[in-house]
Amino acid sequence: MMNMDQIAGLAKQIRGSVLQTLGKATGNRPMQIKGMADKATGKVQKACGDMKAMCKKAM
Repeated sequence: MMNMDQIAGLAKQIRGSVLQTLGKATGNRPMQIKGMADKATGKVQKACGDMKAMCKKAM
């Protein structure tokens, strides 16, 4: 079962991918950069959620 950090992280990664693709397709560099930042933020948040899940399983 996924925790809220894992879910929110995945959502941010998906949003970031969409923004990055749209920015690239339309030539909108700021949108593309925002998408890249959102993807990175989502990866970090999901990793935190993964660590929480591992700690919970260990206990």
